[in-house]
This record gives sequence, C-alpha cells and structure tokens, in this order.
Amino acid sequence: MGSGFYIIMAAQFFSSLADNALLVAAIALLAQADSPAWLTPYLKFFFVISYVVLAPYVGVFADRLPKGTVMFIANTIKIAGCALMMFEVNPLAAYALVGLGAAAYSPAKYGILTEYLPHSKLVMANGWIEGLTVTSIILGVVLGGLLIRTGVADVLLVFDLPFIDTGIDTPPDAAIAIIIAVYAIAASFNLYIPRTGVAMKPLPAHPLETLREFMRCVGSLWRDKLGQISLAVTTLFWGAGATLQFIVIDWSSAALGYNLSDASILQGVCAFGIALGAVFASMRVRLDHAVKVIPLGIAMGLIVILMNVARDVWLAVPLIVLIGGLAGFFVVPMNALLQHRGHHLVGAGRSIAVQNFNENISILVMIALYSILLASGLSIYWVIALFGLFVAGTMTMVLYWYRHNRRTHAQEIDKLLAFARAESGHH
Repeated sequence: MGSGFYIIMAAQFFSSLADNALLVAAIALLAQADSPAWLTPYLKFFFVISYVVLAPYVGVFADRLPKGTVMFIANTIKIAGCALMMFEVNPLAAYALVGLGAAAYSPAKYGILTEYLPHSKLVMANGWIEGLTVTSIILGVVLGGLLIRTGVADVLLVFDLPFIDTGIDTPPDAAIAIIIAVYAIAASFNLYIPRTGVAMKPLPAHPLETLREFMRCVGSLWRDKLGQISLAVTTLFWGAGATLQFIVIDWSSAALGYNLSDASILQGVCAFGIALGAVFASMRVRLDHAVKVIPLGIAMGLIVILMNVARDVWLAVPLIVLIGGLAGFFVVPMNALLQHRGHHLVGAGRSIAVQNFNENISILVMIALYSILLASGLSIYWVIALFGLFVAGTMTMVLYWYRHNRRTHAQEIDKLLAFARAESGHH
C-alpha cells in the first residue's frame, strides 16, 4: 500500500476518534442543561446539515487543493467548533460548525484513496479504512463515555493552569478539552499526507455554475445502472446507522437501565461488529460481486427487531455485534462500487460529495422522524419495530430495483460489471 496510505489511515483514525467522542460529550452538555430527550437526536441533525447545504461546493474544493491540505483545514474548523462549546455557545450551533469541518473533510478523505491507490486495491483499502474508522468509532464513543464518567472527569478537573481561568469546570468541558487535543494530533498527520500528482481542477467561475455542475453529477450517478443501486444502498444505510446510534442509547436505558456513559460503550460494541464485517467483506467480496450483498441489508433490518426481546446484557451484546457485522459486510462492497462508478463518471471528490449529499438527506429525514416519534410519546420498543421493518422493506425494494435493471438493461450491466472486474484485477 505504501507509507502514504498508513499516514492517511492515522489521520483518519484520530479525526474520527475525536468526532465520536465529541458526540457523547455534546449529549452530556445537553443533559447538563436539562434539555428534553427529543432534542438530543437533533445534535446529529445540526451536524449533517452542512453536508447537504455545502455538498455542491465541498467536492470541488476537495478537487481544487491537495487532499492533505483540505483535511488539515477541515480539522482546524472542527477544533474551532469544540472551542465554541467550551465557551458556552449553544451545543447545537457549535456542533453544526464541527459538522461544517466534517463536510469539508469527507470528500478529501475518500477521494485521496482513488487518487493514491490502483483500482485493484480499492475494495481492500476501503475495508481497512472502514475497519479502522469503525475501530475509531468504538474507541471514540468509549473514550467519550469514560471522559464524562464522574471518577475520570474529577481527575481531569483537578488539572488547571496557574493564573489562568480556563473555564473548564464541568465533566463535558474537560472531555471537550481532551477531544481538541485529539483533533490537533489528526491535523498534524494531515501535514504529512503525500501529494499524489493528480492535476488540481479549477473552481468554476460562478457559484451558480458550481451548483449546476453538482446537479449534473447527481444526475449522472443516479442514471448509472450500477451507480444508482450502490447510491440507494449507502443512502439508506447511513440514515439508518445514524438513527441506530440514538436508538442504542435510548433502548439500553429502557431495557438495561444504562446511563449515557454505559450506553456509549454499548454503541462501541455495535461498531466492533461493523469493523468485523467490514474487514471480512474486504477479504471476501470482489468489486464486481458487490451487489450480491444486498440481502444482508434486509436481514439486518429484521434482526434489529429482536432487540425488543433482549433484556439481558449477555443476550444484547452478541445481538448488537451481529447487527453491526451484517451492516459492515454489506456496506463496504457497495461503498467501493459507488466510488468506482463515481470516479469514472464525475471524478473522485465530486463523487463523494454526491454520496454525502444523498446520505445526509437520509440522515436528516430519519433523525427528524425519530425525534418526532419520541416527542409523540411512542415507546422505544415500537420505534425499534418500525425502524427494523423500514430498513428491511427499503432494502427489499432496492433488491427488486436491481433485478429489474438486470432484466431490462442486461447488456449494459454486464459491461459495467466486466469493467469493474477488469479494474479490480480479476479476469
């Protein structure tokens, strides 16, 4: 893979570690302010709004500058968002600024893989980068949970700078100060990401032209007979995944009596399953066979419903690992297929921006629906049942959509699959 790949992985690990620890700290900030339970999911809503609004621009920005430079700028914006939280700015507004940094970071993070590596290594690289990302999610949510735990927070709050009032007086404040340091480590790795030699693309002369160009890219991917299937799957998956984060917190409180710190560790268990599935998929699934994993998405939706019968941690843990494993195994090949089609249709950075636009609209809609269901007083057990049926149902529709494409555009799909097979090194 080359040393540059490992620097990319290290930068991604620390940035993602901080992102996930910060979510737990931000939830703790809202709890500290006695905010209503239905407001908590809106943290994710405000985080991803930048992905949707700025999608036409972050892709061209990622293609305009070296990817390492873009990632460095993005991590600096995240640090600024953390600092605002510590200065008692509304957590939703401060978290929105962190989301702005994350939106700028994402096209560069994924786009550099297609620039730096041959296509034959894309699925494997995606498996490792997703596996490492999910490992950072596991450690991030656990880190966030530990930092707000009373004993740990008390130790952190003992440290203070002489003659300076830092304003770090509560466990969430202490947690955010540590998280800023982690973002700084990620930013330092960004400075050493190698230049790939790929020509930089100029920015369009007018913002409206950028918007029109972006919509053309969106149309190109949705019209492509393989691109549309992989885009539909990843769009549904990330909306479901973001909602599942909050479902695990609320369910573990209702079914197991867990507090936020303990629930964050259970989130880490789910992420551990995703990591296992992601790495296994990277070893077992070829790029041209990616569409064959769609039925696992249906299975995942149905198995989620079984959370309603788990009232014991020894039953809950393997169930959550299984749900995560199925999710990781089916999303990694679909991600790689989408990047492969996007790279050839619209370019690496723009392709990821289109993906983020669609996935984050899905997150906004599903988080808003989840919050509305909670605000209406519906039991978490009913919410889980509806969520599982929704995931299974939509994945079934995507499977039938692909089978329809195979019947009506057999030659085109065979040609695209043969192209994917050739590029991934299988003949």
